[in-house]
Amino acid sequence: MQPAISFENVSKRFMMTSQRPQTVLETLIALVKGQRMRAPEQELWAVDKLSFDLMPGECLGIIGRNGSGKSTVLKMIARILRPTRGRVTVRGRISALLELGAGFHPDLTGRENIYLNASILGLSRQDVDRQFESIVDFSELSSFIDVPVKHYSSGMHVRLGFSVAIHIEPDVLILDEILAVGDQAFQTKCIEQIYSLKQDGTTIILISHNMDVVRSLCTQLLWIEHGALRGAGNVNTIASEYLAETYNPQQQAIGYTGKSFKRWGTRDIEITAVRLLNEEGREFGLFRTSEQMTIEVHYVAHRAIAEPQIDLAIHRQDGVHVIGPNSHADGLEINSVSGVGRIYYHVERLPLLPARYQVSVTIHDSQLPTVYDHHEQAYPFRVIADDLHGMHGLVTIPATWSWQPEEAHESENEATTTVLTR
Repeated sequence: MQPAISFENVSKRFMMTSQRPQTVLETLIALVKGQRMRAPEQELWAVDKLSFDLMPGECLGIIGRNGSGKSTVLKMIARILRPTRGRVTVRGRISALLELGAGFHPDLTGRENIYLNASILGLSRQDVDRQFESIVDFSELSSFIDVPVKHYSSGMHVRLGFSVAIHIEPDVLILDEILAVGDQAFQTKCIEQIYSLKQDGTTIILISHNMDVVRSLCTQLLWIEHGALRGAGNVNTIASEYLAETYNPQQQAIGYTGKSFKRWGTRDIEITAVRLLNEEGREFGLFRTSEQMTIEVHYVAHRAIAEPQIDLAIHRQDGVHVIGPNSHADGLEINSVSGVGRIYYHVERLPLLPARYQVSVTIHDSQLPTVYDHHEQAYPFRVIADDLHGMHGLVTIPATWSWQPEEAHESENEATTTVLTR
C-alpha cells in the first residue's frame, strides 16, 4: 500500500524584507521617485529537511510552538504552497480547513458560498445539489443560509466551512486549529464526525494545541521545532516529551509572584503563600500522573479566629471543576488560630491525567458565610503522562483488568457440577 501523504526531504524558504530606517529627506526623495527603501532580503526556512509518510486511514497530529512551521506543512499538503526543495506527494481528494472564511466571498450568502466553496474543493453542481440539505443541517445555519457571510460570526464561519469540508467525501482532511473557534457543543459534534471519517478510512492531518483532542484522535504525532522534525511516533510518548520540554519552571506560582488573580475577603486570616511540593518536598509545578503532590498553604491570623476552614478547588485548563476538597468535610478540626501557621493537603497518588490545572485557595469561617481570604485560580501546575495509564478523560482510577474465556468458564462449571453430583 502506498502512503496517502509522503514528504521526502522537504524544505520551504521564504524571503523576508524589512523597511530600512529613513530620514525625513530620504523619505521625501523616495516618495517623489515612487521608490521604497528596503533592507536586504533575508532567508527564512519555515520547514527544513522534513520527511515522513502517512498511510491511508491514519490520523496525524502536528504539534509545536507558534511559528514552528506547522501551518506551512499543511499548506504544502493542500498544494497552496510548493516546496523549495524536496518532494510532497498526496494521493486522493483533499479537503482543507485552514483559515476562517477561506473560500468564502463575504458578499455572497451562505447558500451561494456553499456552491462556491464546494466547487473549489472539486464538487460538481449536481453533487452539491445532492448534499445541500445535509450540509445545511450539519451546520445548523438554516435560519441564516440566505444571509451574506460577512454578517456571520467566527463560529458560524467554522460551522459552514467544516460542514462543506466533510461533505465532499475527502480522501484527505486537513484541519488547522480551526475548531478552537466554535462553541463546545459544535466542537464535540465535529470531533464525533472526524471519528466517523477516520473509521471510514479518511486520512486526517490536524494541528491542535489541545492535547486531549490530539491524544483521542491521532494515531501518530509529529513534533516540529523551528521547521525541523524534533520527534515522531507514538502519540503518548511524543505528547509527554513535548509538554515536558515546553514547560517553563519560571512560570510556576510561588507565593506572591506579582501575577494578578481575583482575590477577596476580610483578611482577618491572610494567605501569605501557596507552594506545590513534589514527593521530595521541593517546590515545583510539573507532576506526573500517580506522583505525590502536597499543597502547602501559609497563613497569618491577625487576631484569634475560632474554627476556620480551608477549601481548595482544582480546575482544568478548559474550566472543568475537577475537585473541591475542604478541611472540615475531610475531618481536620482547627479549633482556633492566631499568628502564623501552615496547612497541608497531601495527595499520595495524583489521579489527574495530563493537562494544565489551576488551584484556588480559600480560608473562611466554618459556620458563617465569612470569607477571610480567597485566591481564585492563582496557582498553576501541569501534569504529564507516566506512561502507565490511559490518556483519555479526566482522571485515572486504581483498578485491574482480568479475562476469562467462555470455554474455560464452562469447563470450570462442568467440573464443579461433576464434583457436586458425586
